[in-house]
Amino acid sequence: MSVVLACDLGGTSFRAALIDADGVTRAQAVILGPSAIDRMGWSEIDATEWWRILVEAAGQLDEAEPDLFSAIEAVAICGVTRTQVFLGRDGRQSRPAMTWKDTRSEAAAARLREKLGEGHPESARINAFHPLARLAWLREEEEACFRALGCVLEPKDYLNFCLTGRQAGDPVSTARLLAAKEVVGGIDPFAAIDLPTSILPPTLEPCDRVGPVMPGLPAPFDRIVGVPVFCSSNDTWGAVTGLGALRAGYAYNISGTTEVLGAVGLEPVEAEGLLSVDWRGLWQIGGPSQNGADTVSWLLALLGRQSGDVGREIDALLAGSRHPQPLLFLPYLQGERVPYWSPSLRGAFIGLNRQHGATDLAYAVLEGVAFLNRIVLERAEAALGQPVAEIRFGGGAAANPVWSQIKADICGRPVVVGASKEPGLLGAAIVAWTGLGRFGSLAEAQEKLVAVATRFEPDAARHAGYDALFALYRRGETALAPISAELVALGHAASDRKAF
Repeated sequence: MSVVLACDLGGTSFRAALIDADGVTRAQAVILGPSAIDRMGWSEIDATEWWRILVEAAGQLDEAEPDLFSAIEAVAICGVTRTQVFLGRDGRQSRPAMTWKDTRSEAAAARLREKLGEGHPESARINAFHPLARLAWLREEEEACFRALGCVLEPKDYLNFCLTGRQAGDPVSTARLLAAKEVVGGIDPFAAIDLPTSILPPTLEPCDRVGPVMPGLPAPFDRIVGVPVFCSSNDTWGAVTGLGALRAGYAYNISGTTEVLGAVGLEPVEAEGLLSVDWRGLWQIGGPSQNGADTVSWLLALLGRQSGDVGREIDALLAGSRHPQPLLFLPYLQGERVPYWSPSLRGAFIGLNRQHGATDLAYAVLEGVAFLNRIVLERAEAALGQPVAEIRFGGGAAANPVWSQIKADICGRPVVVGASKEPGLLGAAIVAWTGLGRFGSLAEAQEKLVAVATRFEPDAARHAGYDALFALYRRGETALAPISAELVALGHAASDRKAF
């Protein structure tokens, strides 16, 4: 039997698996990811820790299934995006990676937008989460590091580089920098911050080979020297592929540490606050949020229910009785990306009364995230001009049937959970097997390897009830957004003077 080594570098954990050509996982390792340094808008990770964890995960697989490990035919890694790994000209990390949560570049982004004006199509998309804004911040705050830059890589591309010695990226994950690289109407965003385009790695398709596993690597990679490493793409693209949603007319919702929701079409469309990205023959309209299952973890910690089993704890809360008066929750605990792109939004419970309990808070959190899903879906469907057939749902939260039904009822669309509990790993395996030629295309591989586990149909009566709550949710957002901004400003001022 032959297998591929599929990996998924997530926001909080690293998963690796040996997966055969039928899509069956033969061995799996899960390791907690490195801790980010998070404080007042900062969020950094030592990228070398990702390499250490990859070696550790591969070692666990080799120890569990040594014969299978020696039968690996290819490696493919999908990984968290909107995170920059900065390498010097010597190929070494020059500073910690800036993660998807980092908002330090908000002011630099505003200055860059003003400098570019409205003449470049990418200008309106430049915000605190945009990679070019991060680089503008680096130029302003750490100029020596900026001047010594050799390359900027996505996390999975950094791991591919560690395995092969070759720097490369895919056009899906690097879409925003590739768009900013283009000179439009004489406006050159890279030149605006004195950034050479040479810091971008060569671009490969997801199913292209980056190179072979090179000799001289630590065990157990010394046992698979010469095995091809495929470029793959970001974790969202990988999970969508693993859910079988990489096809027109479908929507996807990946709910891990954060939520990602979007719809897939045949033509590029635009919608306020959403990302439109070329998915190589298909177009995605949607994008990542700042909240998701991590919001549930926050609630459990707040309630003192940290047993280590998030699923069991949230199930226990949902099993309780609800108060008849609804409760709303705005899930913006750390700002928001899609569709608001505002680092200053903050969360809130609205409508609390003395009789509300932990069960009411739990439902409000799940519903609040699903209301945000609906906002993104409505904008995507309006841009596409038609509703999606269904929402393919994956990630850790997809194991919770209550949340799946809530999403179906709020969005008014069928929610379909894939059979694979790890769609990101399956998506990476699909890349590897397609790259090896086992399948003629990603579409064929999805048809052969992706199965459906459960389908949740929206309930018409509950959907009507949620319509009324959704209207109040939108009013709550509008009312509280300026208050959030002022509170954040007060927090920054207090931090600057070391006291409130």
